[in-house]
Amino acid sequence: MSDTVEIMEVSARDGLQNEAVIFTTEQKIDLISGAIDAGIRRLEVASFVNPSRVPQMADAEAVVAALPDRKNVIYTGLTLNMRGYMRALATRKSGARGIDEVGCVVVATNTFSVKNQGQSLEDSIVVAEDILKAAAKDGLRAQVTISAACGCPFEGDVSPKHVVDIAKRLALQNPHEIAIADTIGVGTPQQVFNLITALQKALPKMTFRGHFHNTRNTGIANAWAAYMAGVRIFDASIGGVGGCPFAPSATGNIGTEDLIYMFERSNIATNVSLKKIIELSKMLETVLGRPTPAMVSKAGDFPS
Repeated sequence: MSDTVEIMEVSARDGLQNEAVIFTTEQKIDLISGAIDAGIRRLEVASFVNPSRVPQMADAEAVVAALPDRKNVIYTGLTLNMRGYMRALATRKSGARGIDEVGCVVVATNTFSVKNQGQSLEDSIVVAEDILKAAAKDGLRAQVTISAACGCPFEGDVSPKHVVDIAKRLALQNPHEIAIADTIGVGTPQQVFNLITALQKALPKMTFRGHFHNTRNTGIANAWAAYMAGVRIFDASIGGVGGCPFAPSATGNIGTEDLIYMFERSNIATNVSLKKIIELSKMLETVLGRPTPAMVSKAGDFPS
């Protein structure tokens, strides 16, 4: 292989948060354990948010308490405010391993930020800064995502300069990385390439992660464009399940199996078993009672 990419598996959080079927804690642990067995070494496992708004994540602490204690695996929890951060931090108390990393979110537009997090854009930046500062003080790894970076369902186009300005401000708090998210799946490969190139020019020492949705069938192409622009870490969801509950028609994370197939067939290593991920996708179909969106789980690997 000429290169290697890292996959952050987000099915247990971003994948399940938009599903009508609420998975049990045991089913989530089966999904997470299966992904680890397939070779995934970094997983977003829970969201410490208000359970009345996202009931699919009501068992966040129970999920974290039941996680396999694997030293070579990083478990990430999403925190949208300081209350969520304190809940995530509490999972590490009393000798428990708990969460290894927290992620916070800044939505690139004001209207979407209010609908998604109940905060203005400025307030969400301040909250993210506070979480990053707290994590540094508490010795907890932290990263931040800029959501709706390619477009907003309420305000339309988002200026690349605007995204770069947000990233530059967040970078002052030294996050482990900054993820660029096309939350509603409107981005195109050229747009993504240009945006990542601008971000890397502005912040050459920062690590960037790609989070793309396949809502309009451009997610996998956008991941390739981000790779060509220098990104080496990507979010993906087994079966392509998931989406944002607070954006109209924002369905379809990139399928983990689709991402693996694209990279491995392009001589780029993922160190993840495609066969095992396809098996997990089939398991998800059984629980959901419907086919999952990802394509490779339907067609299979390259014919031998």
